[in-house]
Amino acid sequence: MRIAVLADTHIDKLEHLPKKVIDALSTVDLIIHAGDFTDVQLLRELKRLGEVRAVYGNMDSSELKAALPVKEIVETKNKRIGIIHGSGGPWGIEERIRKMFESDRIDIIVYGHSHRSQNRVITDILFFNPGKATDSFGILTIDGGAKGEIVNSQ
Repeated sequence: MRIAVLADTHIDKLEHLPKKVIDALSTVDLIIHAGDFTDVQLLRELKRLGEVRAVYGNMDSSELKAALPVKEIVETKNKRIGIIHGSGGPWGIEERIRKMFESDRIDIIVYGHSHRSQNRVITDILFFNPGKATDSFGILTIDGGAKGEIVNSQ
């Protein structure tokens, strides 16, 4: 399974994303968005492309906050993916978001907020932040194991 991972898009329409991101979205089985759409129109347009699992971020509209959860767990193949936006400064964000899933068995945590990409295993959990969507996005491949890739959006 191939999953496109976006966060911190900070745009209102799909057409405002880099072409490379839009092209990649048509080649995946699932789209995950880790918050900060800023406008519900982008969520609607992503859903027209395929299945979307998403959470809201601190910059999202009240309409998005009413429509999306603050955190979500997606089970696919044999992996459990926790999705959350994140909060606070970039230092220590992994520790803060891990606590949000403390009582859950999680294999991967997808998050955003810091605008800094991350693809690193910490204590048997893959912490995956695709970065700000206009700069980078992510591809998660789940086929027995889980592998993350950060892709330059330009």
